[in-house]
Amino acid sequence: MKRRQRLGQHFLKSQNIAEKIIQSAQITPKDVILEIGTGPGILTPLLCDKAKSVISVEADESLYSDAILKFSKIPNLELMYGDGFEVDVDFTIFVSNLPYSESKRAIEWLAQKKFRLAVIMVQKEFADKLLTKGKEMRAISVVANHSFDIEKILKVGKGNFSPPPKVDSVVLRLTPKKQITKELIDGIEKLFSQRRKTITNIAKSFGHTIQSDKRPEQLSPDEIIKIAKQIS
Repeated sequence: MKRRQRLGQHFLKSQNIAEKIIQSAQITPKDVILEIGTGPGILTPLLCDKAKSVISVEADESLYSDAILKFSKIPNLELMYGDGFEVDVDFTIFVSNLPYSESKRAIEWLAQKKFRLAVIMVQKEFADKLLTKGKEMRAISVVANHSFDIEKILKVGKGNFSPPPKVDSVVLRLTPKKQITKELIDGIEKLFSQRRKTITNIAKSFGHTIQSDKRPEQLSPDEIIKIAKQIS
């Protein structure tokens, strides 16, 4: 089984949806695009048509080799093999059809980066989780809403993928608001690791003193950020 399939990757096969993703990225001839997950390359040449340059990173060796054969003559494309989240490059726009299992990692990684716009495909359930508040709020919801303005651009039915997944997907557009540190992300995770406890007891378990009888789900994202800074 290929690594991408193990990670839960389902490849987009609809050219129409690929073109809508490109349109939603609002690419200009000045932009440098980072694409994590070249896959079969349905987005890659379309990105190259619009941007100054494209850096496309693929973690699956056979897919990377295929991309080299298919796209080696595109002058403004740099193909890379490896973990895209370990690549240290500057970019203005991020576009990706990630394996579903990498969605949380992508949000946390993007929250630490400086860029102009990101367009990503995620499971519908994950998109809903990012936008939820109150009792259903999670650490990743707080990170996402602190760091980005989030827009749902497009619903994508399971039949548009090969192999088809069990669930529908959503294309999200993220516009950065505030960068966040890895330490602060860790602080938010700490709060939600004991979400049923009061803030006072959670802080105490990490060696801090904070007086609050509220639980994380009773706080606003801004209040959670403030407390997370104290325990990170």
